Amino acid sequence: MIIIVAIVTIGLISRVSASKQLRSWTSEQAIPVVAVITPGMQENTTSLDLPGRLQPYSRAILYARVNGYLKSWKADIGTQVKAGQLLAEIETPDLDQQLLQAKADLASLEATASLAKTTAERWEALLNSGYVSKQAAAEKTGDFMTKQALVNAARANVNGLQVLKSFARIVAPFDGLITARLTDIGALINSGSGTGQELFEVSSTTTLRVYVNVPQVYVPSISPGTKVTIAVPEHPGKTYTAAVVASAQAVNNVSSATQIQIQIDNARGELLPGGFANVNFRLPNNRPTMSVPASALIFNKAGLSVATIDLDDRVVLKPVMIMRDLGKLVELSAGLKPDDRIIENPPDGISNGDRVRISSISSRN
Repeated sequence: MIIIVAIVTIGLISRVSASKQLRSWTSEQAIPVVAVITPGMQENTTSLDLPGRLQPYSRAILYARVNGYLKSWKADIGTQVKAGQLLAEIETPDLDQQLLQAKADLASLEATASLAKTTAERWEALLNSGYVSKQAAAEKTGDFMTKQALVNAARANVNGLQVLKSFARIVAPFDGLITARLTDIGALINSGSGTGQELFEVSSTTTLRVYVNVPQVYVPSISPGTKVTIAVPEHPGKTYTAAVVASAQAVNNVSSATQIQIQIDNARGELLPGGFANVNFRLPNNRPTMSVPASALIFNKAGLSVATIDLDDRVVLKPVMIMRDLGKLVELSAGLKPDDRIIENPPDGISNGDRVRISSISSRN
């Protein structure tokens, strides 16, 4: 009987021990195994590539100031023109008739004013002889002054129409290139930029402006005089040196970027206004920049963070700020220390205080 009891007791003890071992093994297996890396340190200079748009140094869209029909044009697209050079002439029959009418009205008023002047002078002489009253002489003088004022108004009207007639000649406002001709002989011309059509586009292309939207974090590193390298798709393998000349000194609230203006010499005419350009900035980096794989980033309702491991192999989520996205790698401007142990691919649902096991195969970023 004692033997039977001993056998049963040993069996129960063995079963309890096996159950404890199974629970311990199961709990151990439930702890996620993670690969650990440390932040990578970047070089002391930052190469920043941004898209830009080439623009003429000066650009003017020419409209008509008078109504009429296009009589002729003298310059087509691609033509280099000088300031004041004739580009087109407009035939203005309505304006011509108005000018003739205004000149006729002026001649009539001048004749009337001349007669009024003679009359006023005669009445002034009679006043000195005592033959007329001062009131009568003053009325004649006032009549002459009124008619002279009408002459001045008519002359101003003629001068205004003559100035308007001079706009029948469309001339280049500055030295440049005709980049668009949007009219032809016989076309109906309406004056004004609101109702009339564009006639010509003139661009100054010997010097070009390049406009680039720079992310806010890089703006303090870019000042007037900063050298840049520009590449365009139509000249593969060739680069052009330029310099920053101005900054908007404000951040766009939609793009969170600041517009930077770059000036580049184009005396050879190799660069095309309106074209795309890749702009490379070589910026000094006065503070250490750390990088982590993009897979290490955690996006949740708390924001952007990275899972690190403390000395007790427990998770500590640290909020970080992205400085530059390089695809597989992401440069961070804040949030980590060089000796932080980072989980390369954090499992879903990981949170602060979770225990993890470090894989024997861990890499260094």
